[in-house]
Amino acid sequence: MPRKLAAGNWKMNGLRADLVELKAIADHAEGAAVDVLICPPATLIAACADMTVTIGAQDCHTAESGAHTGDLSAEMLADAGAKAVITGHSERRADHGETDATVAEKSEAAYRANLTAVICIGETLAQREDGTTLSVIDAQLAGSVPDSASAANTVIAYEPVWAIGTGKVPTTEQIAEVHAHIRERLTDRFADGAEFSVLYGGSVKASNAAEIFAVDHVDGALVGGASLKAADFTPIVDALGAADR
Repeated sequence: MPRKLAAGNWKMNGLRADLVELKAIADHAEGAAVDVLICPPATLIAACADMTVTIGAQDCHTAESGAHTGDLSAEMLADAGAKAVITGHSERRADHGETDATVAEKSEAAYRANLTAVICIGETLAQREDGTTLSVIDAQLAGSVPDSASAANTVIAYEPVWAIGTGKVPTTEQIAEVHAHIRERLTDRFADGAEFSVLYGGSVKASNAAEIFAVDHVDGALVGGASLKAADFTPIVDALGAADR
């Protein structure tokens, strides 16, 4: 069975004063029945690396080192205490023009540094309305997930772009269709494809978490804004722990 994982992406939020929230999440996670990953801004990784919750980064460069001002390599993130890194988030794809090939390279860099790659995929509203969601997912899985991926070093996060931060959530039928499709593609391609954790992301909150986690092949969530406060995130963690799948 894939492991249950509640992951939080703090995006460009969080100062040292906010570590009290991360500490509260970490304390709660000690008794949780699921794995918990928080990806704070890179400025906070070293400061929270010793907490009991797993700490990840939000991006990495493809190279190990070099003349790349302002960038951070996967090795630097690992040295700071990160255990995972998000690759291919829709905001990186849109704001920085990252292609599937770039995402695959960054994921390979994560493996090189012994980090878990949380590879994000998902369709835009136009693609959803055009009925091309599954073909978009196929292309992103094929192009963004390296051949060296395994259940041990990779998590897949399905985030419909149109649902991120908008309050809009696909129906459970829509989520089920895409997650089942992802699982089928993973099992077709990888010997351990049935063991990959496949997360759902897109306006997940305490009020809808249980319903989402009841969907087949949903192994957890990649949560944005609701992961910034322990009071908002820990109920999601608990809902995942209580989910029967």
